[in-house]
Parts: sequence; C-alpha cells; structure tokens
Amino acid sequence: MTTARTKHSAGRDGHRPLVRVLRDRDAALCLGGVVVSGFGTSALWLAAGVWVKDLTGSDGLAALCMLAMWAPTLVGPALGTLADRVRRRPLLIATGLLMSCLLLTLFAVDSRKELWLVYAVLLVYGASGVVHDAAESALMAAAVDPGLLGDFNGLRLTANEGMKLVAPLAGAGLYAAYGGPGVALLDATTFVLATGVYAALRVREAPPVRPTGNWRQHTAEGARYLWGHPALRPLVLAGGVTMLGAGVNGATAYAVVDALGHSPAYAGALYAVQGAGSVVAGLLAGPAVRRLGKRRFAAAGIALFAVAVAVRAAPYDAVALATSAAIGAGLPAVLIAALTAVQHETPRPLLGRVAATANSLVFAPNVLGLAAGAALVEPAGLWPLLPVVGAVLLGTAAVLAATRPPAGRGTPSAA
Repeated sequence: MTTARTKHSAGRDGHRPLVRVLRDRDAALCLGGVVVSGFGTSALWLAAGVWVKDLTGSDGLAALCMLAMWAPTLVGPALGTLADRVRRRPLLIATGLLMSCLLLTLFAVDSRKELWLVYAVLLVYGASGVVHDAAESALMAAAVDPGLLGDFNGLRLTANEGMKLVAPLAGAGLYAAYGGPGVALLDATTFVLATGVYAALRVREAPPVRPTGNWRQHTAEGARYLWGHPALRPLVLAGGVTMLGAGVNGATAYAVVDALGHSPAYAGALYAVQGAGSVVAGLLAGPAVRRLGKRRFAAAGIALFAVAVAVRAAPYDAVALATSAAIGAGLPAVLIAALTAVQHETPRPLLGRVAATANSLVFAPNVLGLAAGAALVEPAGLWPLLPVVGAVLLGTAAVLAATRPPAGRGTPSAA
C-alpha cells in the first residue's frame, strides 16, 4: 500500500532511497523491532551452543542447537499459511509474547539431564520464527513502496545481522557471568520490547481472504505459484543450495575455534566479524540490486561466500577473521534477492504462504546441512569438508549467473 505521504517523499528524496525508508514511520518501527529481537536471538544462538558444549563437551551436540532452531522450516509452508488466515500485526504480537514466556522455562536447566528442554525451547523458537517472518514479510510489502523493498530488505538484514557485532559478545559475557538462564532472560525481555514496537505500527491491513479449501489445499496454492514462476524458482533453488552449504559451514564453527586453539566463547568474535560483513552487504543491497539485477547480485554473493568457505579450513586467526567477514558479506545476497523478488511478484493474499514456502525451500536445506555437518565435522575434519562445500557453492553461482528467466513479469496486483 503506497500512501500519499510515501509518494510525496518519493518525489522529494528520489535520489536517497535509504533516507526515504527511514523516514517512513512504520518501516522505521519495524526496523526497530528487528534490532531489538535480533539482539536477543543472536545472543541466545551463541549462548545455547556454548551452554550445551559446556554441559556435554561435544561439538556435535552443540551444533544440534542450530539444527533445532532451523528444523521447523521443514514445515514452513503449513506454518506460513497462518499468516494469510489472520491479520498479520496481531500475529506478530502473539508470537512475541509466546516466546517471551517460553524462554523463561530455561531457568530449569542446570545439568545434562535437562538438555532436552533446551532443544525443545529452541524447536518452538524456530517454529515461531517461521510464522513471524512470513507475517512480517507480508505486512511490510503492504507498508513499503515497492520500489524501496530492496533497500528496506537490505536495511532489515543490516539491522538483524548487525546485531552480530555486539550481541554474541554481550551474550558470551552474560553467559560467563550468569550462565544460560541470564541470556534466556535477556532474550525474553527483547521479545516483550519488540512486541511493543509492533503494537505501535499504524499499517492498515485488509481483512484476510476466507480460504476456499482446507489447510492443505490453502498451503498448496502458495507452493504452486512459487514453483510455476520463472523468475522466482531459480533464485529460490540457488538460495536452497547456498543455505545447504551454510549449514555445513555453521556446524563446523566450534571445530574451527578448536583448530585455532581457542575456547568455545571465541566463536563470538567470529560471529561479530561476520555481522560486520553483513552490515556492509545490507547497506549496499538496494543500489546493487538496481544496478546488477536480483539474479546477478545473488550470484556474486554466492561466489564470494563459496571462496570464503573453502579457504576457512586454514587454521590461522587472520584467515578465520577474514573469511568470517566475507561469509557475512556474501551469504545475505541471495536471501535479499529472493525475498525482494517474492514481495514484488506475489499477489498480497498469497504473500504469507509464498514467502513461507520460499523460506522453507531456502532454509530447509540449512537443516540438512547442519545435520550433515554435525555428523561429519568430527570424523572428517575441516579438510576436505569445507573446500568441497566451497566448490559446490561456486558451481551454484555459475549456474544462477547463466540463467535467463523470461522477461515481462511485472509487479502483481494487490487484489
């Protein structure tokens, strides 16, 4: 939905799209919510792995924390259907309140016997994140000028990934001082704050369309639209292969730290550097998408990510830091390109389902990659695991760059 205020701003600030995004009240509020909730999520993501590593001494069990958070993407299309059946803003508020309460149950974890509770909470955490992302993508497509969606998604990623500059280090420090429950309390607090931000949004939502079939049929509509779209399918498939490699790479994080001779908490420094790379990528995403196009922008990012993953196996601090920055800069490109394309090309009543289906096709392979990486990191080691993953990713970038989807698909009607 483009308001008169947005149109007026477009004429006045046409050469400054980032300024236009930040001047939009609802877009700025949403970015604020991303910053707050992203801080807590990044802190918990690192602390959960360190917590399990301390309780068990196992790199594989620590990597399973990420697997638990990503596993719900396997049923993402069904979860995302909820975002098309109810109003999106109240849904964002409800999921935030649910998670703020659930995180407090982690105060019961003080030994290996309660390890199941950590995984259970992280599993629900991931499921609520799938619903949240689908609802937020659909809500922002209605609130932001379509011509600014690339810039907005870049800023959104910058705000989220930029938390890796401070949140992992803060989470590691908080964990060292108060243990895992202290980090859980921090994350619960950020969910409450983010809920207040979403409650302040003034976006007008059209009533959800009454479904004509059952839940399975309603879910399938989004999958059929996405798979039949010649511009969206190549981006989503390339994103899935990329996230498969990202999963394997992510599962090796603590093995990389071990190879460097540091304690598990050193992973916070690597994630912080990766966050810095993502900040740069997010700020440049809007202009890069307009100059290169979504497909070439995504292919360039995948290629950078591929080289960084392959080189990361070298056991040197300088290499680990440099490749973390390159991973942070390269990995988000295909995610930004795919999300922006989905928002541009999908009718509004379908957007929650299509966004969730796209997220599942992109992120579900990450679950498989995490599982494979957790299983392979100890018996296989970093060599040749990471160079092989890098070679596969480089091939994916080449195939995407050579793809020529048919032209002529415009921005769909909101009806």
